[in-house]
Amino acid sequence: MTKMFKERLADVIRRPLITEKATRGLDLNQYTFEVDPRAAKPDIKAAIEKMFDVKVIGISTMNPPRRTRRVGRFAGKRSQVKKAIVRLAEGNTIQLFPEA
Repeated sequence: MTKMFKERLADVIRRPLITEKATRGLDLNQYTFEVDPRAAKPDIKAAIEKMFDVKVIGISTMNPPRRTRRVGRFAGKRSQVKKAIVRLAEGNTIQLFPEA
């Protein structure tokens, strides 16, 4: 675990990503999260295991390129996003949608 996130594991995970592709991964016990771009795989694993009380067996991360956004004649860049696909051990689940 890197020194930067040792004290603040909750700051590593920003939010779960709910997309069509991410929901297909739920059948394979894979969950997709948006994470801090500076976070390393051991940080993400420790944060997920501590926050959700599950066993993580694999993590895949990706840093897609920043997208350009236009509003009228003004152009800018969207914020940097890092995605992490977390594979859980058999029998472990994360409740993303609370029962209403």
